[in-house]
Amino acid sequence: MAGFLKRLLPKRFRKEGVVIPVVRLHGPIMSGGSQFRPTLNLAATAQVLEKAFSFKDAPAVAISLNSPGGSPVQSRLVFARIRDLAREKQKKVLVFVEDVAASGGYMIALAGDEIIADPTSIVGSIGVVSGGFGFPELLKKIGVERRVYTAGENKVILDPFQPEKEKDIEYLKTLQLEIHQVFISMVRERRAGKLKSDEVVFSGLFWTGTRGLELGLIDGLGDMRQELKRRYGAKTKLELVMPARGLFGRRIPGISSANLEGAGAGLATGLVEAAEEKALWSRYGL
Repeated sequence: MAGFLKRLLPKRFRKEGVVIPVVRLHGPIMSGGSQFRPTLNLAATAQVLEKAFSFKDAPAVAISLNSPGGSPVQSRLVFARIRDLAREKQKKVLVFVEDVAASGGYMIALAGDEIIADPTSIVGSIGVVSGGFGFPELLKKIGVERRVYTAGENKVILDPFQPEKEKDIEYLKTLQLEIHQVFISMVRERRAGKLKSDEVVFSGLFWTGTRGLELGLIDGLGDMRQELKRRYGAKTKLELVMPARGLFGRRIPGISSANLEGAGAGLATGLVEAAEEKALWSRYGL
């Protein structure tokens, strides 16, 4: 009965703790993904972010971040959406790094008004990397002839089934440098007055949270629960914001004839994507 009567009182008369919405942004940053193999991108996070920033009385939104990076485009889109919502709803954004916020993961972390990490977290890796495999010798061994017909001399640039060409590599590096400059500009803007050494910070290296604090990449060391209670009081409550579910929980995609026709190609693509995901985590020893 006491609890019922308490809920009838206007909020200003209730002695309750502050509620801070929490969003988990975990995983490699890639477009696509599925319910069975989720990835981090704007499509997967937009709804959750909107919901978190809709908490009217919350002074801040807390983001739990754990990502080794991935797509620079999706990283920037998620970053931009967080900043747009923060300005629109006038909320402070606190980013808490778990295992790693590197490369595109660190780009998303820049959306925070403050970045807080564990002393043993991995942060940084401000650079651009491209990777792939080459198969020209394999085709010869198995007796397969590559046939490609194009209109446009550069339509097969960086084709993995053809030998590497120096001009292709130079062009790719030009693109990487352009993307790197965008990343550098974002870091300089969001970490203005805090960075200690541009030459080291933008080299692509990564560091522990402790060293990241010394370099100005983050603002503090700690964990989410203790930090939020320290800031907003012992009665502060953390509310994890989850994606919307179907009527009977998470919906499972059906299998149609179209699905079956593409099953072989989908399996191959999935194996490649899984290898790429493993490589992203392994780079940081995870």
